[in-house]
Amino acid sequence: MAGRGGGQTRGRGRGRGHSCGRATRSPSSATPSSSSSSDMQDEEGPVLFEFIVVLKGDPHGIQRLSESFADYVAGDERPRSLHLREDGCGCCRWFVDVIYDARGKMYLHIGWEKFARYHRLEAGFILLFSYFGDRDMSVKVFDETRCRRNYHGDNAEEDDD
Repeated sequence: MAGRGGGQTRGRGRGRGHSCGRATRSPSSATPSSSSSSDMQDEEGPVLFEFIVVLKGDPHGIQRLSESFADYVAGDERPRSLHLREDGCGCCRWFVDVIYDARGKMYLHIGWEKFARYHRLEAGFILLFSYFGDRDMSVKVFDETRCRRNYHGDNAEEDDD
């Protein structure tokens, strides 16, 4: 896998465009005494709903979200936008418009392309969305090797590859 570096060989460093303001995320940042869901409670409260999206086709085009999630949020008032953030980064928010088709399917639309390009998303990547209510969501990105990408962590390991 040494020849494939995703967007890393194109001169795009981490944090380009948006600054998180902290670089405390590392592969061992989860506390051993707490469950994985408690990591996600740090700033937003408990996770209300989680789902996975496997990127297929053009990852920069509109992205369909889980039908179960669309049904879950339809119980309230259908949100017209969501506030996405990278998991572990509480200060970078991406405002993404949401659209619905005639059958009630939910899609990320305006703002999604910027999020996808900034995070160098590619077909085959897996995204774990965690919903905290009030339109706030975090996203964990897993690349084609099924390893998690940490965009605001210590990038010394990445620079050595």
